[in-house]
Amino acid sequence: MAALCKLLRDLKKYNPNFFRQFGKTIGNENRNIPRNIYLPFTSVVTGGIALLYATLKFQSFGKVYAAQLKSDEETKTVKLTSREKRFIRFASVEFDGQLYMTPQDFLESVVEAEPRPRFKRKVLNQKDIEKLKDYTPTLSQGSPHMFRALRDKGIISYTEYLFLLSILTKPQSGFHIAFNMFDTDGNQRVDKNEFLVIEKLLAGKKFEDSEPMEKIFSHAWKGKRGLTPEAEPLESTPVQEQYVNDDQGLQRRHIVNTTLLIHFFGAKGNSDLNFESFRKFMLHLQTEVLELEFSEFSKGLPTISEIDFAKILLRYTYLDTDEYDMYLDRLLDRIKDAQGITFEEFHVFCQFLNNLEDFSIAMRMYTLADHPISKDEFHRAVKICTGTNLSPHLVDTVFAIFDEDGDGLLSYREFIAIMKDRLHRGFKSYAKNEGWQAFKICVKQEMKST
Repeated sequence: MAALCKLLRDLKKYNPNFFRQFGKTIGNENRNIPRNIYLPFTSVVTGGIALLYATLKFQSFGKVYAAQLKSDEETKTVKLTSREKRFIRFASVEFDGQLYMTPQDFLESVVEAEPRPRFKRKVLNQKDIEKLKDYTPTLSQGSPHMFRALRDKGIISYTEYLFLLSILTKPQSGFHIAFNMFDTDGNQRVDKNEFLVIEKLLAGKKFEDSEPMEKIFSHAWKGKRGLTPEAEPLESTPVQEQYVNDDQGLQRRHIVNTTLLIHFFGAKGNSDLNFESFRKFMLHLQTEVLELEFSEFSKGLPTISEIDFAKILLRYTYLDTDEYDMYLDRLLDRIKDAQGITFEEFHVFCQFLNNLEDFSIAMRMYTLADHPISKDEFHRAVKICTGTNLSPHLVDTVFAIFDEDGDGLLSYREFIAIMKDRLHRGFKSYAKNEGWQAFKICVKQEMKST
């Protein structure tokens, strides 16, 4: 299919009017063409394209059939999810054949589209791993700047990457639930072995791109309840049985004291994690990522423009170019008094987005028939769900972006659908057209561009 589309683009390159002329011919817009020429011409062109497509499909089938004749060992492949692919792309260090992110890698993976340029991954040795203890702060020294301060002086495993992603979208009301997932014995304290139970389960599971992070950890929680005492990761358990290994270097074959384990349980691993420390860590991480996003647009200033605020909201959504520009144009036309958005306003709004599910339920119960809502209703619903107030200017900005008719009412279904894309941060998957359908779309796009 890629080769066929390339051929179409080459035809357009050598003859820019090819698709216009071909379109007129197919549509019989040129009435001067005799029927005895028109029909054979269109038949030959259409048949040629169809034959080319069938040839490509036959070649593709031949390759697949040839691959199936190989041994099972040679044809064994691992289908990676978008989360796994992203972790591999951004992971900049390697230890004993396993990939790890640095704290800086993790921050970049949630705010940047591509990793920073690098020559190759840094290979760590055991001495480098031991040095991490000297750089990692204790729980009492945690702050909203910890990951930025550590930069490349730390490592994060793939299972910890999943855990940290789940924190970013978790409302404060769900912090206790998250803590209880790790608290196996219910004593309101989590030790290192209890934390590793969830990591072991995450290492052994395969999660689809469509599964939100909260469901991933709920699956792990269900699995934890089914563990037998023999399956608990105790110190006496052989190291090679602790984690599942795969060909991509995502799961550890050995126990490594990562930055997160050292921060939570101390250099010796004998400290406990209580709920208050866990809650502060989650709040600090959420704040740090939001500060990083905000500073990307503020450039050191105390505010960002309303347009920049809209760009942040729409940056992870699946809008095409025309739809994206439509929202920005709508905002430009309606915002007459540009005051800017402060970090406090931005932070409160993002905390509200973490409560989007509660907001959606509340609005469905309130409107019943999914009617658009007014600014007062929107403001009241946010207050009920989060306990905080959005500034009037921020509400005006949101309505300027999402009020389609300009009647002062917000289609909350459209708003929620787009904001859920924002929460997924680019991990939501959509079905892709393949085969003949993709070919037709390709032709239409090339003809439109002329």
